[in-house]
Amino acid sequence: MAKKGSVLVCDDEEIMRDVLETVLSGAGYKVELARTGEEAIEMYDNRPFDVVLMDVSMPGMGGLSALQELMKLDEEAVVLVITAFATFDTAISAWEKGATGCIRKPFKNEQILALVSKGVKKRQKEEERHTLRQAMARSVQRDSIIGRSERMENVFKMIERIAPARSTVLITGESGTGKELIAKSIHQSSARAECPFVPVNCSNIPSELLESELFGHTKGAFTGAVSAKKGLFEVADTGTIFLDEIGDLRPETQIRLLRVIQEKEFTPLGETKPIAVDVRIIAATNVDLKEAVKSGVFREDLYYRLSVVPIELPPLRERKQDILPLAQHFIKKYNDENSREITTTIAPDVLSLLESYHYPGNVRELENIIERAVVIAPTDEITRDCLRPEVLDPGLAISMSRESKGSSADIDISNGVTFYDEVKKFEVDLIQRALQQTGGHQSRAARLLGLNATTLNSKIKSYNIIPRQ
Repeated sequence: MAKKGSVLVCDDEEIMRDVLETVLSGAGYKVELARTGEEAIEMYDNRPFDVVLMDVSMPGMGGLSALQELMKLDEEAVVLVITAFATFDTAISAWEKGATGCIRKPFKNEQILALVSKGVKKRQKEEERHTLRQAMARSVQRDSIIGRSERMENVFKMIERIAPARSTVLITGESGTGKELIAKSIHQSSARAECPFVPVNCSNIPSELLESELFGHTKGAFTGAVSAKKGLFEVADTGTIFLDEIGDLRPETQIRLLRVIQEKEFTPLGETKPIAVDVRIIAATNVDLKEAVKSGVFREDLYYRLSVVPIELPPLRERKQDILPLAQHFIKKYNDENSREITTTIAPDVLSLLESYHYPGNVRELENIIERAVVIAPTDEITRDCLRPEVLDPGLAISMSRESKGSSADIDISNGVTFYDEVKKFEVDLIQRALQQTGGHQSRAARLLGLNATTLNSKIKSYNIIPRQ
């Protein structure tokens, strides 16, 4: 007979174990036996069972204590307690500790089989729901993050492994690679999915206001605090807080964040009593925090607390396989937004140009390129003429850089100069010229360059760019 489910029988009386094993095995269940509560816990810890039959009165650890420990191992465990003293108090105590049911000795075989069958079905339904939740989480993940390259597949696998945990995560990668999408995917794939996801861009909030935003304040805590304010850590309680551009935190804020991670509590500005929170922290940065630690601008202890689980996102130029599906995704998106019907079938010559471009702005820049192409396309197809000049002629970037510098027409690769060194020089020069042309106005410079303002700001900080006079 096929096994219908697994049952662990825990009873100190050998005859009772034999009776239950005979009855349940005869009905098609896989049965294992334990003589003590301690043995049952060890066996369940090694391999969970669909149903546990637990005698209440046993030497050593009693059945109710063992029940309590089992529920700590698995809060979805299905445990039926068996007792010769089925008083009201015993039943209530068993229910309070998580028991699914209470059976009184002497019992009928039919009663045992009916309750075990019901328990197995309950367990299997819960497992089906768990599997469905995981599948839905993966679906959310794959729908929101486009990628079929090996490196992105590795990122997807990492998300699946770490999502159920509480550990802090540090996502690194260039600006525009999709760090917030990864953070959202981790949150949505976790048990916290129904709880708040609170994103915070640490570089967008003035440093003098960031602590108030993160930890809150009382009325009158500082000049301008006309009313009490709940901090974002408190808003994110039971959920996830995403700290983007974590490398921009001031030293004093770094200390307070370290305390939150270590103590799981914080004190609002102007308050004396700490507030306990259950928040998962996911941080992200496009700068090298190890170098920041070496230079003394980022705390080493905080770095190690944040990077328990590191995820590195590759730049788009290193995952060319993802350019086509990403471009098709953006065509659909901007078709909807602009009432266009541009075909997602991209001509080979156009795709070749898209795949040859180096994308200093990564996925965000590709999105900008496709949005522009969808908007200006005269027909229902994206052609070469719809692409930006620098995509049509990748060499244009280097030639423009050479012209602007005058004496740098020749690149001496014998000195270890790489393609990306030259790209970086070109980016710095372009940004400096855009800032000069716009009088130092970053938003206008970003529009001139076709970049997101946050991307431009990050590059200015990363490259330590000083506008030309």
